[in-house]
Amino acid sequence: MFLGQYHHSFDEKFRLTIPSRFREFIAEGAVVTRGFDKNLMVLSGEAFQQLYQHLNEMNITDQTSRLLRRMILGYAQELEVDKSGRILISQPLREFADLKADTILVGLGDYFEIWAPKAWEGQETLLQDTDANSKRFSALHLATR
Repeated sequence: MFLGQYHHSFDEKFRLTIPSRFREFIAEGAVVTRGFDKNLMVLSGEAFQQLYQHLNEMNITDQTSRLLRRMILGYAQELEVDKSGRILISQPLREFADLKADTILVGLGDYFEIWAPKAWEGQETLLQDTDANSKRFSALHLATR
């Protein structure tokens, strides 16, 4: 499971070192694609296959379904983790998320996100507003059992 936040930087060849705690979950391969918030999502092969199956069950005559498929599949890139635990992210994906040298990797259970530090600061500002969070998340009916 992908959990926690990590600060990492691209090397001179735009390879990004994956936190050692994340590597076991993507050792068999992974897929990176556009996220919903000007970030990138990295999914294990298994998680991507589940998402892919769900996308394939959607009605392709529905415009919103087609847009979602284009967003996720049209920009998806298969990743390989090298012996040093690094991945190479394509320039179009780096540009989409405004990734320069430094990044923030955020574990979200079945996948992790890659953020530009400035964009992640905006997310942290939202998450630190406890009053807004209570209202925002109340309809989700969160429970531990």
